[in-house]
Amino acid sequence: MTAPRTDAVTDTRPAPTIEELEEQQRRLVLPRFTHDDAWALGSLLVELARQRRAPVAVDIHRAGQQLFHAALPGSTPDNDAWIARKRRVVERYGAASYLVGARFRAKGTTFEDSSRLDPDVYAAHGGSFPIAVEGAGVIGAVTVSGLPQVEDHRLVVEALERFLAQ
Repeated sequence: MTAPRTDAVTDTRPAPTIEELEEQQRRLVLPRFTHDDAWALGSLLVELARQRRAPVAVDIHRAGQQLFHAALPGSTPDNDAWIARKRRVVERYGAASYLVGARFRAKGTTFEDSSRLDPDVYAAHGGSFPIAVEGAGVIGAVTVSGLPQVEDHRLVVEALERFLAQ
């Protein structure tokens, strides 16, 4: 599924709650999102991943167009397939892929069992987050694949927080 990390430190914090995930989405709304912003956000994600020696692939899509993609050492073609499946969940639900999966788990089921969507096309696993713009709503997704799902999610959230703080 994903390549193991060799030098990175594993995050031991508990998984975020649905309330925390929803708060992240309310908070992480951008004033705009241009091609240059995609480059800056993607480059920031790559920098964070390199610092952690994380074997990830990074992808940013807006309105059906890929604006950024990078595959770091240790990532595989499987990561690109995971990116596409997680991104489709964000595009369909307008919510982070991890949040969508958490909502199904909170109902005592799984996305795969209850969404009625093809699991070869959609994956409600952490790592894809909506790019939301003030006044426009969700216009795209930023996605990471290569770490355990909660760590993929946290890496994207950290990058968005830093990007907004610039």
